[in-house]
Amino acid sequence: MRWRLSFALLLGEWRAHPLRALVAVAAIAVGIALGFAIHLMNAAAFNEFSSAIKGLSGVADIQVRATEPLFDEAIYPHIAQHEGVAIASPILEIEASVPGHHSALKIIANDALRAGFLTPDLIGIAADGGMTEALADDAIFLSPAAEMWLKSTVGQPLTLQLGVDQLSLRVAGSLPQARAGQRIGVMDIGAAQWRFNRLGKLSRIDLKLRSGVDSAAFKAQLQQELEHSQPGRFRVSQPNDADQNSRNEGMSRAYRVNLTVLALVALFTGAFLVFSTQALAVIRRRSQFALLRVLGMERRHLIAQILLEGLSLGVIGAACGVAGGYGLAAAALHFMGGDLGAGLFSGVQPQIHFAPLAATIYFALGVAVAILGCAAPAFDAARAKPAVALKAGTEEAALAQLSRPWPALACIALAAALSQAPPVFELPLFGYLSIALLLIGTIALMPRLAALTFRYAHQRWERSIAGRAGAPAILTLTLARLANASSQAGIALGGVLSSFSLMVAMAIMVASFRVSLDDWLRHVLPADLYISSTSAGNTAGLRPPEQAALTALPGVETVDFLRVTAVSLDPARPAVALMARHVDAAQPERSLAIIGSTVVPAADAPPPVWISEAMVDLYGMQLGQRIELPLNGQRHPFTVGGIWRDYAHPTGTIQMRLSDYRKLTGDQDASNAAIWLHAGARTADTEAALKRLPFAAALDVSLPSDIRAMSMTVFDRSFAITYLLEAIAIVIGLFGVAATFSAQTLARAREFGMLRHVGLTRRQILAILAIEGGSLTALGILTGFVLGWFISLILVFVVNPQSFHWTMQLHLPWPLIASVAGLLLTAAALTALFAGRQALSGGPIRAVREDW
Repeated sequence: MRWRLSFALLLGEWRAHPLRALVAVAAIAVGIALGFAIHLMNAAAFNEFSSAIKGLSGVADIQVRATEPLFDEAIYPHIAQHEGVAIASPILEIEASVPGHHSALKIIANDALRAGFLTPDLIGIAADGGMTEALADDAIFLSPAAEMWLKSTVGQPLTLQLGVDQLSLRVAGSLPQARAGQRIGVMDIGAAQWRFNRLGKLSRIDLKLRSGVDSAAFKAQLQQELEHSQPGRFRVSQPNDADQNSRNEGMSRAYRVNLTVLALVALFTGAFLVFSTQALAVIRRRSQFALLRVLGMERRHLIAQILLEGLSLGVIGAACGVAGGYGLAAAALHFMGGDLGAGLFSGVQPQIHFAPLAATIYFALGVAVAILGCAAPAFDAARAKPAVALKAGTEEAALAQLSRPWPALACIALAAALSQAPPVFELPLFGYLSIALLLIGTIALMPRLAALTFRYAHQRWERSIAGRAGAPAILTLTLARLANASSQAGIALGGVLSSFSLMVAMAIMVASFRVSLDDWLRHVLPADLYISSTSAGNTAGLRPPEQAALTALPGVETVDFLRVTAVSLDPARPAVALMARHVDAAQPERSLAIIGSTVVPAADAPPPVWISEAMVDLYGMQLGQRIELPLNGQRHPFTVGGIWRDYAHPTGTIQMRLSDYRKLTGDQDASNAAIWLHAGARTADTEAALKRLPFAAALDVSLPSDIRAMSMTVFDRSFAITYLLEAIAIVIGLFGVAATFSAQTLARAREFGMLRHVGLTRRQILAILAIEGGSLTALGILTGFVLGWFISLILVFVVNPQSFHWTMQLHLPWPLIASVAGLLLTAAALTALFAGRQALSGGPIRAVREDW
């Protein structure tokens, strides 16, 4: 009988107010769907990316790499003849530039006679079945994805770019064992060294150890030997060791975690909607629960009944969210890719797979959120004395516990303290916890804030109309009700506050990043023209003859050449970008976005370099510090002359003078060029002269405005999911405002009936509701803006620097904030009027009959 009664009460509540239940279910479902979808997409992309990397390593036990992209092959005989080595396979990796494409083709050059024992997936199958094609000096084998991307078939020539010239290879066969979406090519290592001007260079050496050799002990011994002979140059690792997994996982961890937290913002809003729905339902059914207590229902059964209602909302919402998340992930992978447009997992084609454990966790999270949302109303209903609760007009007493300020103030104080805490595992976990506590504390403080605000307004109004005849009664009644029903007003304000503050915070964060990026681009792109290769990769570039030709162009005053390479400073981290260009050591801020002060090294000190903010966070480098960088097989000392902001390389950047780089490495090539024109020279004339150069077809000429426009397009694509989450937060907020005001208005039918009895008309009551809705929403918007601004400070100055290791300037998108504020005001007023018409439709006698 008890279970039958519980289900009867549950279904009766849903039938009486289906819209409120649907809104709460939808909010939970959206939060779970977004979080689960992001998890599935990133897990699929990361697993596929890691599997692709493992496929390139094959069954090798040990890998030897250098701190630079290439090293001299003279070390190979020593390693191959080392005791314990069964097979040593030399590898040369090339990011080949493809004319007309903005992505490079990864070429793995190996010795087919050795690679077959270690990396069988990297053995090409010739179309004619011959074995000699793998050793041909012009043959390349393409994976199916590369063939489709390059529109090349077996037997056709493949054109690649080498410097400003073109290199033609012959597609001799395919790589049937390559993973889906993996765009790679395989060549003979000798042919690749010759064709790509990499004679005597290797990228890595794969080792297969003899049976019985302990790989960990061999790794330590070989690392010690190489460190003794060439200190700091070589890294010995196992293909699947913790360092490599850390490098792969670290590429996208901050991005994934931030997206997941933003997705759970919707779930937080859903939790508050469950709370407001259940709290208002308990207030409206206060006398019903009291009657059940009088008829014999025990307190624990009443608590279980209310928790059952919240559990039902959570189960339905979480189930819909898990199913919707799987569908959303499949659609997003199809249209946006596994990196959600951020470019983190290029070259892979992930397939979505259902994750039972993750689905269970997200389902449990949705259920837990719903139960927590209705826990406070359940215990409040159980604490109420039946004799008191049976009387009308005790609704405000039911929420008296919400007006206590000390728990809210404690949450806000703890949030302020945690916002200053350092990251954990290089993630801003305390920053996110600070945001959650700040939200909870401010929402809990809303009843007290509403009481203070509206009591002050009511007192001011009473003093202003004192002694005046014919003072408007509508405003008096409205302010009196708001001043004396602050707890119910606090629930309505909390709905506006949670949705609007989170929207404001995300909008400020994205706008700040976008504006800061645009300002940074204007600072680092001061030249009149920029020259780059028409294709990506590291085989295209400008050699000394081409550099001289650019310098001699008519109208050109100065040409600044840029060389970009990479160095590894920590085996557990991705490589650091090393950029060499002309930088004035006395005034580096002219070409770099310098932060803070600079240091000019003394004449006898090592030459200066300028590091990005990420180098400070990730490697602990400081201004004026002496560091060593691996260049040309040796470690050279430098002095940190300044710290600059770099939004292009979150893993770290080191900027050095081009003259120092060329002196130490002997590398005279350049990757890009920036051109300054003489005063009065026309850009169009210089562009025309560029097009007449014999190598003009290999160059891409861009104006600074074009580069900025392209960069902002990439930014918008990378933050497309953030824009989507922001839009969803706004929609949920609008529904939450509508549901909260609708519930409150319908719960006040008896109050409106009494007002009708004392002489107020329907129009006057609707005017009261409109003023109440507008006043509450305006206070919620104002408080939400202040709260959102504080949250944005944490996002901009704590979360982003700890996640991506760069700083930005605060910028407020006033048009967007004003538009959403207007939408919320309109939604609140219309909802109050619509719900008021429903509450007044039953007539005054019927409305107050429960008080008889």
